[in-house]
Amino acid sequence: MGELVSNRTVNNDKFEEKNAILLEYGRQILESDNFKQTMAHMQHGSMSVYHHSLNVARYSIAINRYFELGAIEKELIRGALLHDYFLYDWHTQHHGKLHGFYHPGIALRNAEKEYHLSKREKDIIRKHMWPLTIVPPLCREAWIVTMADKYCSLLETIRIHNRKYAQGVTMNG
Repeated sequence: MGELVSNRTVNNDKFEEKNAILLEYGRQILESDNFKQTMAHMQHGSMSVYHHSLNVARYSIAINRYFELGAIEKELIRGALLHDYFLYDWHTQHHGKLHGFYHPGIALRNAEKEYHLSKREKDIIRKHMWPLTIVPPLCREAWIVTMADKYCSLLETIRIHNRKYAQGVTMNG
């Protein structure tokens, strides 16, 4: 029993550490009114775009650290938070079945209107849907977010992942 408790404590410590890093590098995004509006749009299953983006950012940090990939965490986090910044409900008939092909460009245009983005952040947002984007990611940060996004999307779609994990870092939500 003691081992189980200590493992839970270690997991909570890692969770809190990821939240602290998310806030350090993503505060400007997390506090923006437009980003908060993504809570109203569903992504996969019952997961909002907001919570999905938080999950992708957390898993991106975990992948980077576990495999010691050396990604620049500020750009990794900002790109992960903004990768699905399309600001609409893609489930409506208006947006159709081609959302997967078009939303990276829409998300990038929206993000560029509000934030100064680095080349890596732009590559993350533009290429996170690879292979649908045809051109693969060019930087390790974009590869990491692409993989974290696929993993989170799978868990959300088959309803293994829920909002509980994503809620720890919300700013008024």
